[in-house]
Amino acid sequence: MEYRKFGTAYAVRMDRGEEILSKLTELCEKESIRFATVEALGAVDHAVLCVYDVPSKTFFRHTFDGPMEIGHLAGSITTKNGSVYLQLHGTVCDQELNAHGGHINEMRVSATCEMFIHTMDGT
Repeated sequence: MEYRKFGTAYAVRMDRGEEILSKLTELCEKESIRFATVEALGAVDHAVLCVYDVPSKTFFRHTFDGPMEIGHLAGSITTKNGSVYLQLHGTVCDQELNAHGGHINEMRVSATCEMFIHTMDGT
């Protein structure tokens, strides 16, 4: 992962094999990012997406493997119990352009992921 800061924003590039949530958490801890929005595009070969079922208070997990494009990734960075908390949602498209979306639980970069983080004052 490489990144640069421009004012209150970060431009981030994640590389092949990197897991997006863990690298983003690592960056937030290193740079003390506690309140921000995130958007990204890229390509992945593994994604675990979830849908939250309100009545049962459980997540339904779906795993996708193979070549996929990130159609959209957006979310927020906040804190929970003093630690970085990521709330990311996304859509991935497979080779047949079938789209799958939901809460991102895991996502591994297959080529690159280009991310922009817009920080704000506050918590």
